[in-house]
Amino acid sequence: MSTNPDALEVEQTPPAPVSIREAFLYWLKLGFISFGGPAGQISMMHTELVERRRWISEHRFLHALNYTMVLPGPEAQQLATYIGWLMHGTLGGIMAGTLFVLPSLAILIALTWIYLAYGDVPVVAGVLYGIKPAVTAIVVFAAYRIGSRALRNGILWAMAAAAFIAIFALHVPFPWIVLSAGLIGYIGGHIAPEKFKAGGGHGSSDKSFGPSLIDDHTPVPGWACFTWRTTILYIVVGLVLWILLEGLLYLTWGWQGPLTQMGWFFTKAALVTFGGAYAVLPYVYQGGVEHHGWLTGHQMIDGLALGETTPGPLIMVVAFVGFVGAWTKEIFGPDSLALAGIAGATVATVFTFLPSFIFILVGGPAVEATRHDVKFTAPLTGVTAAVVGVVINLAVFFAWHVLWPEATGTDPFSGRFEWFSLLITLAAFLALWRYRVGIIPVIGASAAAGLAWSLVIQA
Repeated sequence: MSTNPDALEVEQTPPAPVSIREAFLYWLKLGFISFGGPAGQISMMHTELVERRRWISEHRFLHALNYTMVLPGPEAQQLATYIGWLMHGTLGGIMAGTLFVLPSLAILIALTWIYLAYGDVPVVAGVLYGIKPAVTAIVVFAAYRIGSRALRNGILWAMAAAAFIAIFALHVPFPWIVLSAGLIGYIGGHIAPEKFKAGGGHGSSDKSFGPSLIDDHTPVPGWACFTWRTTILYIVVGLVLWILLEGLLYLTWGWQGPLTQMGWFFTKAALVTFGGAYAVLPYVYQGGVEHHGWLTGHQMIDGLALGETTPGPLIMVVAFVGFVGAWTKEIFGPDSLALAGIAGATVATVFTFLPSFIFILVGGPAVEATRHDVKFTAPLTGVTAAVVGVVINLAVFFAWHVLWPEATGTDPFSGRFEWFSLLITLAAFLALWRYRVGIIPVIGASAAAGLAWSLVIQA
């Protein structure tokens, strides 16, 4: 079998420098096609950036991913921001991180408006009837995936069980569960490190796809070198930007204004999103549904269903919450509901993702300076174990609303039981777990089943 020497030569030659325009087009494209949740999005970036384009080496890619895994916030968006920053500095990082979520924001705004304006139309209602049990199955499967990877021993199983009891029976706020689990993990890492060594990071790999633009031994660019001056500058600029935005909302609507409260609430949410979007959803539910009354429990399920069917991070469900909340509160009056919704979705998104940019721009230089595995895996292991219990609680909450839609807190099993929704839930979980079917096909098939069933019932 002959080998093409020209092809071999190309394979052994680093790619040409990437222009800011070429990077812009790639990040924009990624924003429109990044389906599949964080695992799918990270895999998509690895295939394109490490294997095909060779913009960054396997080692540098995993090194960046290890850092984003120990941060609160959406790791896939933070990874895109990190790589964009490493390639083109601050502008590149902001560009990559923004384009990763901007298409999703635009699509979710459009879908949420359709949902609120035409949600009672039989066809739309039928589609949502099928999607809701699929979402329940997706959350159960997420708990299974996280648990099978994270719960390596009895201590971690006990932490997961304690977290479930705390949030389900004792109604402990989600941030306290995260902080407690992290503290237990930190202490446990010193007392019994072998029990907490299975952190959420990713190991290294010996795979090589040829020389990369940013290779294993490529010197750190000037903008990525750690200095106290730039670190303090990024922190100050980030804080000033947050104060200006939140201050403007405060001066316009007061502290109790819905948009002001959204800015404050979603900032807090951004700081406790360890474990991904599924982990923070109970906190968003507690605040958005129970405390602020921005939306109902059923609407929260519908929002997650829309979030599952759009590209971008799943945490973009916050845009749905912001849109519905501003629409419900009629912040611009009854004649400007769509404009209010757009404002709410934008505020929720900006305050959710602003901390992520600060984390990358502030911490990136220190990470590049060490080029070693990121520490603090023991607290992350504790948090991840607690996340399993929290996500199970979320699955129970969704299943209750889907299977007993007329039930109340005082009479939790009243009204009709939706046996067809149970069938869809079981079929969707089986497809995800046993046959490894993708999330989008499962949602599509469930939506079709729900629509068909609705048409049969109405006939």
